[in-house]
Amino acid sequence: MDKVLEVAKLSKVYGQGCPSCYELTGPQHNTNLCFRCGSIVAAHDVSFDLYKGEILGIMGESGSGKSTAVKCLYFDEPPTAGQATFFDDDKRYDLFALNAAQQRRLANHRFGMVYQNPHLGLNFDISAGGNIAERLLMSDMDNYARIRHQATRLLSRTEVLPERMDELPKTFSGGMQQRVQIAKALSTNPPLLFLDEVSTGLDLSVQAAILDLILEIQQEMGTAMIVVTHDLGVIRLLTGRTLVMKYGRVIESGLTDQILEDPQHAYTQRLVASAL
Repeated sequence: MDKVLEVAKLSKVYGQGCPSCYELTGPQHNTNLCFRCGSIVAAHDVSFDLYKGEILGIMGESGSGKSTAVKCLYFDEPPTAGQATFFDDDKRYDLFALNAAQQRRLANHRFGMVYQNPHLGLNFDISAGGNIAERLLMSDMDNYARIRHQATRLLSRTEVLPERMDELPKTFSGGMQQRVQIAKALSTNPPLLFLDEVSTGLDLSVQAAILDLILEIQQEMGTAMIVVTHDLGVIRLLTGRTLVMKYGRVIESGLTDQILEDPQHAYTQRLVASAL
């Protein structure tokens, strides 16, 4: 299988940090706050590989560090330590060694991001179609007719009526806003898609439709995805492998079926039991 992403020892500390930060935080201390310097160890020593067409889940409660890891990989946050290598068309990119312009170009062309809060992923002052056009323009497509055709196709693909293309996202429901975000993220055919709690806060029927759409996209396009969620139902439906995080550390990883059927760590056992 073709490797898309390789992450090694990714760490993120909020605050000045000190030599004791890592040893005084984590699951064994039940905190990610370093009492010596007051810094927050949001993620530490996170490592994994991701392959073409694979959906990897990162699961954990609020504050576990799962979203922080993805924000570092999408360049929303600078990491404190670690390496991440992105493999694309026989090229390899050392993500954290790139300059800001190179990172922006990768994020705009080869990555897609769908946030839990659509306000982070969409410009609410321009139309649904305009949001997609904005991303296409950044990827050097400058033919108006082609951009409009592509926007129409993507919105139809994500089950947004083409006749609503010129409406502002604020007139849409939460589920529809997520669909527009997904259409925007897919507009450059990225080989890597990040999904951060995309179904949280949506009605169950809307949730199911969004998750079905994600599976269809993965099967049709072979897009590699990282799904961040605290919802075991989402993990069970979408992912082949899963990392479980607590207080910034990966405490368990492996095939999703194995983790859900036979969790080894006491914390994972509690998570699984609470969802039964």
